[in-house]
Amino acid sequence: MANQIARNFAALGEEKAVAATLDHIEKFWDPRMKAQLLDHGADGLSPVAARALVALSVGLST
Repeated sequence: MANQIARNFAALGEEKAVAATLDHIEKFWDPRMKAQLLDHGADGLSPVAARALVALSVGLST
């Protein structure tokens, strides 16, 4: 699902797409969904979705 979200924001350019994907995940995903994504890791994620995952993990650790 993270890849689909990232793909929807692709027209914004990579930097804005990463930020928009992260924003969507933070606002609309249940904590369990976020945990599953973090547990899964970046394997199989698009570059935009993978960068959003890294930003999500950094945000949760602070």
